[in-house]
Amino acid sequence: MTVSYQYEVASSTSGGFTRLLFMWRGSLYKLIYRELLLYLILFGTMSALYRHVFTISQKKEFEKVVLYCDILIKSIPLSFVLGFYVSYVAQRWWKQYKAIPWPDKVMHLVALYITGNDEYSRMLRRSLMRYLNLSLILVLRSISSAVKRRFPTLEHVVDSGFMTTLELELYQSVPSVEFNTYWIPCTWFINLLKEARMNHRLPDAQGLKIIMEEFNEFRTKCGLLWSYDWVSIPLVYTQVVTLVTYSFFAVALIGRQHIDGVEKEFQLMIDKYLPIFTILQFFFFMGLLKVAEQLINPFGDDDEDFELNWMIDRHIKVSYLGVDTLMNRCPPLVKDIYYDSENLNLPYTEAAAAYKKKTYRGSVANMTVPEEKQMMFLPDILEEEEEEGGKGNTPRTSTASLSNLNESPVIEKRQISGSPSTTRKMARNCSETVVQLDGQEQPAEGEQRRVLVEAVKKFSSLAKGPTSRPELKKSFFPVLTKSSRPVMRPWPSTTSISRHAQPSAFTPTIVETDPWANDSSQNSPNSAEDPEEQQPSVSSQGETSQEGVANTAFSSDKLKNIPDDRDDTVERHSSEPGPTYQCTVGWKPTTSAKIRRLSN
Repeated sequence: MTVSYQYEVASSTSGGFTRLLFMWRGSLYKLIYRELLLYLILFGTMSALYRHVFTISQKKEFEKVVLYCDILIKSIPLSFVLGFYVSYVAQRWWKQYKAIPWPDKVMHLVALYITGNDEYSRMLRRSLMRYLNLSLILVLRSISSAVKRRFPTLEHVVDSGFMTTLELELYQSVPSVEFNTYWIPCTWFINLLKEARMNHRLPDAQGLKIIMEEFNEFRTKCGLLWSYDWVSIPLVYTQVVTLVTYSFFAVALIGRQHIDGVEKEFQLMIDKYLPIFTILQFFFFMGLLKVAEQLINPFGDDDEDFELNWMIDRHIKVSYLGVDTLMNRCPPLVKDIYYDSENLNLPYTEAAAAYKKKTYRGSVANMTVPEEKQMMFLPDILEEEEEEGGKGNTPRTSTASLSNLNESPVIEKRQISGSPSTTRKMARNCSETVVQLDGQEQPAEGEQRRVLVEAVKKFSSLAKGPTSRPELKKSFFPVLTKSSRPVMRPWPSTTSISRHAQPSAFTPTIVETDPWANDSSQNSPNSAEDPEEQQPSVSSQGETSQEGVANTAFSSDKLKNIPDDRDDTVERHSSEPGPTYQCTVGWKPTTSAKIRRLSN
């Protein structure tokens, strides 16, 4: 069994690990003291021959060999090869221990689901557990030298009570020339479990399923143990590590000699007969090699090997107690001393009073937030997707900004965000109102709302005003028969321009102009009439009948008696080759109005 020293290092104190250096069983000294003693004898003999036996010429040749070995000993990759090998062996050693099956789970399930206190039920439960442990014994007997010494033959297994004479005959009757037959008791276990099911000793089908699942896990681990013994670490790997280690110290046996007359690196007088640092290297490297030798097969007789015979005894005793003896020795059902208590105050001894600690509530459990900062509100913070969406050049058709530009103090100019590089096209050298679709800063919410309200009121009043021109009674938006033309729809604020998806992208621009401002000298005398009678009718924002109709009514004739500040012109520009449309809104055209197509 492995040497346990957990109690010695239960608490970190001064000299905690130092006390472990004086332990002998399983210690480093016990592993390498023979090799170290032989190495020191050889080292001393070599030193004595150099000083007292060799001639002068022999000494010179020996000194050359010493220098050669001392320089080239650094080229041996001992640390890398040995460290990796020992790490792998240690991992494999722990996996082999975890592969050892324990019958405790099957024991509890058998005691739970196989009912009855009569003699047949007791024999049934005990036989099931005996077959289970017999399989483990047969496996360990074929892979462990310690178990093999305990059961040299199968008759010793029978004499120990783990198998009957009839069972031995049945076991030996199975041909076992080409494979191991440790699994035969597992078949007996299954047949006995099937018999218990047929005799209604195992009435629960779910219980049978659970027992078989745990039995299969036990059987798998038995096979895994046998596989670990069958498939070892590749022999060449072990040979390489062993050869590297012994070669290193064979070269060091000569290269670490103290020579006279030649200055050698790190050479001291004390190293003549006792090489201090070479001994330390021997402890380290040879100790690691011996550790690997112990852990590579934990089923032997070393101090760090598993105590398998103790496990066999433990499993048999616990199995019989769990399925037979302890089933009828249950204590009566009583109330515990804390039955009526809600807040339990559990006792401690005086020696353990220091282990009573306060409950950990969390790192910020005692953190306090000022009362003035505890008011709940909804912060107006844009989400990350919205912030990223606002940084692109995609036109935002749902946002409109109205601002006064400094180009004309009289005419209002309205802008919708568009591309910052939106081109402006002047219509007949008139002032214009540009609506762009991107990039520019939006005015304050209150200012924007005020401007929008004023614009709506202005155009609403123009729409309600009378007119003396019979031509103005005609429909303002003539319907286009060709579906290929773009469609202009009212914008959500006052005037909107939209169209169906076209293959070529363009940047729409709304332009409000006075197309005949330069021809004011040609106005008729009727221009002095009452402005209210001459107010043009404007289609309001709420008229849904105008959707799907293009605002492409243009007139080449000059309207008379129309004030200069009431003319709106819609113009569409495209950065790519395509048609350009322009329309005049805010008044009804004459009968001579027609659609004109302009090229860029």
